Amino acid sequence: MRVVVTRPAAEAARWVGEMQARGFDAFALPLIVIAPAPDLSTLHAAWRRIADYAAVMFVSGNAVTQFFAQRPADAPAFRAKAWAPGPATALALAEAGVDTALIAAPGEDAPQFDSEALWQRVATQLQPGQRVLIVRGAGGDGQGAGRDWLAGQIEAAGCAVDYVLAYARTAPSWTGAQGDLASRASADGSVWLFSSSESIANLPRLDWSAARAIATHPRIAQAARDLGFGVVCESRPTVEAIVRALESIDDARAP
Repeated sequence: MRVVVTRPAAEAARWVGEMQARGFDAFALPLIVIAPAPDLSTLHAAWRRIADYAAVMFVSGNAVTQFFAQRPADAPAFRAKAWAPGPATALALAEAGVDTALIAAPGEDAPQFDSEALWQRVATQLQPGQRVLIVRGAGGDGQGAGRDWLAGQIEAAGCAVDYVLAYARTAPSWTGAQGDLASRASADGSVWLFSSSESIANLPRLDWSAARAIATHPRIAQAARDLGFGVVCESRPTVEAIVRALESIDDARAP
């Protein structure tokens, strides 16, 4: 079975290795490119104010990596609670040197790794009047991208929310060979792995009715269906869960 890994290049390389180690013919075709933050001065200013925040929520592992990579020399120590929507982001925080006692994330057995599951873990950590920083990426327009559901919950709890952009996400500029590969993979039985609705939006406009996909969240799965994927299965975003989904996808049929 051919497996198309669509994560950004650095993450895709790890996932391709995991899939190949389990016997799948996996290859990377990134649908999102991670670029430097659009305004490093704002990012540096957020670092210098880090002591003002009771908690810092990182939307992804890329948010963690880029945020800590741009830490200015005169920034205070990071002692805020660090919130992660899933285990990959929590691992990135630990690798960045954050004290594991400060890291909060949904449990490994959570049905989904998202803001809703995270809020169930951290809602009691806040007191009215505190501030929370949300570290996220910018979309192709340079503006902050992502859902604001968690910010709404934080504000409803009587706290203030600030945002900072740690990186930018852009659409890939494929070579002709990559475009041909995508075209073939839309019709040859390959299974596409999606971890972002934005990545689906960056796909070329092809006939996807014969294509199959595994998505790591219901919203992502719906985006794949809306684009026309014939078979879409949902999975938790862990290697083991993805492997189980790949092993069972042949039993799925297009509606």
